[in-house]
Amino acid sequence: MSLHGARPLHPARWLGVPLLVCIVATVVFSAPLRIWGLQLPEPVFAMVPAFAWALIRPSILAPFAILLLGLFLDLFWGGPTGLWGLSLLVAYAMVLTARNMMTGQSRPMMWAWFAGVTAVAMLAGFLFSMLDSLAMPSLLAVFWQFLATALLFPFAHRLVDRFDDADVRFR
Repeated sequence: MSLHGARPLHPARWLGVPLLVCIVATVVFSAPLRIWGLQLPEPVFAMVPAFAWALIRPSILAPFAILLLGLFLDLFWGGPTGLWGLSLLVAYAMVLTARNMMTGQSRPMMWAWFAGVTAVAMLAGFLFSMLDSLAMPSLLAVFWQFLATALLFPFAHRLVDRFDDADVRFR
């Protein structure tokens, strides 16, 4: 149940704003800051909307926005084009197919679902980059990126909570 009541489901609010926030957060966290010799984590902020948008409302716009966000990540990090776009679409498809099982679950159970979907997306990214480079990426780096991304669940929960009652067709 939403804490704020029903809000209109305008694409600029539920797609555009989270997309821009993910882009800004990615740029900010890529700053070469070192605190006590440690660099900022590099979570995949795009997992938040990829998870939430499939739960909020099945839409034709969300996969295209996820693909654009993934292509931005590929260009920004200098990875192979399509790596994150495809990995995020795999996560979106997984959430979309399991949407009926996820709806109404408790917060810890939704966090487990988010971590599972994140693990699948990271595994897909790991396999895609292994196929592209014909070399194995660092498992430790993938694990730390997974952990940092799984800790982003409160943002996904807030996004779902904010817009879950907005579309009367899915009540």
